[in-house]
Amino acid sequence: MLAFLKSALARADGEVWLRFLIAVGGLALAFAAAIFSTVARESGNAAGSVVFASAALLLAGAVGLTTVPYLARRVAVRRISEAFSYEVTREGMAYLGVALIIGIAALNTANNLLFMILAAMLAAIVVSGFASAAVLRRLALDVAIPEAAFAGRPLTARIRLLNPRRWMPAYSVKISGPPEKKKPAKHWELRKTEFVFPPKSKWLRIPDYSVRRTATGAKPPQIFSAPVYFTFVPPRASAEAQVPLQFPRRGLYTQEGCSIATRFPFSFLVKSRKVVLQRELVVYPALLEADDFLDVLPMITGEYVSYMQGRGSELYRIREYAPQDPARFVDWKATAKTGSLKVREFTREDERRLRLVFDNPAPGTVAEPAYEHAVSMAASLAWHFTGENVELAFVAQDYKGEPYLYDFLKYLALVQPAEGESILESMPVSADYNVVITARQPGTLPTALWASSYVIYM
Repeated sequence: MLAFLKSALARADGEVWLRFLIAVGGLALAFAAAIFSTVARESGNAAGSVVFASAALLLAGAVGLTTVPYLARRVAVRRISEAFSYEVTREGMAYLGVALIIGIAALNTANNLLFMILAAMLAAIVVSGFASAAVLRRLALDVAIPEAAFAGRPLTARIRLLNPRRWMPAYSVKISGPPEKKKPAKHWELRKTEFVFPPKSKWLRIPDYSVRRTATGAKPPQIFSAPVYFTFVPPRASAEAQVPLQFPRRGLYTQEGCSIATRFPFSFLVKSRKVVLQRELVVYPALLEADDFLDVLPMITGEYVSYMQGRGSELYRIREYAPQDPARFVDWKATAKTGSLKVREFTREDERRLRLVFDNPAPGTVAEPAYEHAVSMAASLAWHFTGENVELAFVAQDYKGEPYLYDFLKYLALVQPAEGESILESMPVSADYNVVITARQPGTLPTALWASSYVIYM
């Protein structure tokens, strides 16, 4: 017997016993205060009766709030207690305040009617808890998010709420993302940069340093920020909502889960249940529609077509006849109009290859707005030339994807300035026409690129 008691005490949790003893002591004090309140009322001391009754209620409430929830998590119904979370609304606080006043008045007056009213009010809270839990039980979510998303462009996602129950509908259900966590800690970081004056001409360039605050341990932002509300979902049916989305910046967005909440039926409590929902969305860089892109594009297209002139089906120009030109390329209409022999010259469509090169700079080399503009320029050029019957290739530091548009867009969505050798030094020689986006000085570029490249400086 002694050994059994020793083993039982060894297995016992000290914190549980401490909370239990504190709860017993608190309830004993509350019971004593209630007895003193009755004695004071019988003796005609109204002030003492109110003080002791209030102390009894406060002690009992403190024990209920601090000890009962902790002990309830230790029992076999732990999964049920963790399945739902509760939040008291302002209406619920006002309702509990009225119930507390009625309870004090019932204890002081011993009026049975007040006790009946108090019991009805507490029963309404219990009924509200069971009803809201029944509304949320077995509800499921189906979320569909478009695969291609560009920063700054609106898109639409679909959230579908499923109610598989046979007979019970769902009322007043709100879908929202997980609550925002506190901001990650920040620290000061010294970064190498460069002072440039004037910004566009870059006549003066001096090495410089900048101090910035960077966040540590920051998590990707959430996909859904605004809540979605469903008024009514019938049994064995579903309700669907279209959710407009717009992301301000490129990068990775995640959704770790959603919360299904309801205030049904009396709005005393907001009862919510977490739903596991793992989603990731890579937001591509913003596609430029500004004058900078419209000014650069014609020059790239013109130099590219000039470089790729040859035998093909797309007319490049009409020029004077040369002895080595075949007779089948003679343009007789132009010859008749001018009186001299003219031939047609075509672009070389079988070799229309273009290589887009993104030379990722080191941290601090380029200001953040200029860097983001360069990333958007690369994405815009890749998007434009994909639909121009051009064989595209992509080159960048640490880019190992295939020559597919969306692989390169994903790389641009996640790229950040990084240390390392410039891609222009190790880029293989090719007959393709190159469009190079770089932060290097014009005099430092490899000479082999000048004959077949259009360079865009960050």
